[in-house]
Amino acid sequence: MVKFWVAFTNFFSDLYNKVPNKWKSAYIIICGWYLINYSVSAFFQWKLFEAYDYNVFWNTLYLYELLCVAVLFIFLWARWLFKFKVVFQVAGHFMGLLAFTLFMETTFYYFDMYLDGFDEFEDWQQYMIDLLSWDAMRFYDQYIITAAVFYVIRYFDSLQKKESERSVLLIKNKEMQLTLLKSQINPHFLFNTLNSISMLISTSKDKARKVITQLSDVFRYALDSYGGYTVKLSSEIEFIENYIKIQQVRFEDRLKFEKEIAFSCLNLDVPPMILQPLIENSVKYGIAPKDNGGTIKLTVKPYKNGIFFEVRDNGLGINAKKVLDSTESTGIGLDNTDKRLKSFFGFTAGLHIDSSEDGYVVSFVLPEKYKNKIEDKMELYNLE
Repeated sequence: MVKFWVAFTNFFSDLYNKVPNKWKSAYIIICGWYLINYSVSAFFQWKLFEAYDYNVFWNTLYLYELLCVAVLFIFLWARWLFKFKVVFQVAGHFMGLLAFTLFMETTFYYFDMYLDGFDEFEDWQQYMIDLLSWDAMRFYDQYIITAAVFYVIRYFDSLQKKESERSVLLIKNKEMQLTLLKSQINPHFLFNTLNSISMLISTSKDKARKVITQLSDVFRYALDSYGGYTVKLSSEIEFIENYIKIQQVRFEDRLKFEKEIAFSCLNLDVPPMILQPLIENSVKYGIAPKDNGGTIKLTVKPYKNGIFFEVRDNGLGINAKKVLDSTESTGIGLDNTDKRLKSFFGFTAGLHIDSSEDGYVVSFVLPEKYKNKIEDKMELYNLE
């Protein structure tokens, strides 16, 4: 017998733990509301009509307990009906309303009439007819309110579920978009780098070895970062320097590179290979076509609205428009970089491009939260 009760208790304990807290709260609130109603009703009935007859409180307690059980069954009934079409649900709730009303009215008859000796069928029939007046509305309300609470909770659950599914789809869409963008950028970069090596490898074995070493570092970075979302800015800068060194072997003194990187920004997390298309654009369309070459300058520093990134060259600038508009240029590097930045950091983080007679300037600003992280580190290390 003890084992039976232990198993019985464990079963209902597990069943109770599986019920979401929102349904428990709804049930407690409904029962609490009717506890107040029944208590007030019992008090006035005892005070005004059945003074000093404490049985009215016991009867009310029994009725209240039955109502709480009925509320539980209404929830279960509504949950089962929810699986079907709306028409079937409406019909089911109409039947449930009639059954609930009949049950509650019969229970009231038992305490009001049956226990006092009115135990004939005609007595029950007359009592039920009398309750078809406005008195029956309280039973209708109890069923309708309970069913309404069920549907309100299910409605908000569906909204939450749709929002959750939307968030999951948005994340998956961003992951797919980033994978696609990186698959477009990486082959483009590798092809141009290998083309440069093929032109330089026959001129000097020492330079070729040096370029191959640098290229291996570039390949390693590209492959290692392909599966990740972000890398440290210091790693990205090292990657850019290797890329520039390979290009400098090709262009020699025609290509110069300068950098102005705030020390406090080196530990910043950025998307991998986010700067390479900007540098490549400057090399290919700004410096390479210019007879005397030029300088590319990379700047990274804290800014009033976040972290400021800029790639500036003194190449052809606005005069390179014909080259950029030609069939040789797809614009895929800058376009993808712009999309990647917006995917990571929002619409305001997109590229800003400015061209003039003095060269080309491409810049972007990461959001304020990154600036706050940098400022925290500057304060930690007492950096000015």
